[in-house]
Amino acid sequence: MEEQQKQPNTTELDELKKQCEEYLNGWRRAKADLINYQKDEAKRFEEMMNYSREVVIGDLVPVLDSMELALRVETNNDGLQRIKIQLEDMLKKYGLEKIKVSPGDPFDASIHESVGEMEVKELESGKIAAEISSGYKLKNKVIRPARVKLSK
Repeated sequence: MEEQQKQPNTTELDELKKQCEEYLNGWRRAKADLINYQKDEAKRFEEMMNYSREVVIGDLVPVLDSMELALRVETNNDGLQRIKIQLEDMLKKYGLEKIKVSPGDPFDASIHESVGEMEVKELESGKIAAEISSGYKLKNKVIRPARVKLSK
């Protein structure tokens, strides 16, 4: 006699469907968690890279200052001028930009640092009279404010 295959009844079938749905939902949640984790890790990695870049570039800014000072003292030094331009170009490639400052500009505490005052008859009080040292931004974040003197 042939054995008759047992057909699952509706309650068993409903129970299996419910169990299958639970497993599927668990898998979907796990997949979403993995995707979110990967996005978070990519963001953390990018932040770490930006911080590392900021530290290195921040350490190179005083070198630029020294070159500018050396070029003010010794104006006829083409080699040093070329090195300075190469360094500026390399830093610009990584997002460094010089904060532009001109006499008569309004003082902005978010990008300027006042280091004193000076008498300038042509300028109204509180305007920038002179730039003492350059300021720099790295990808729109001020890493060093421009040091300026204000008019009295």
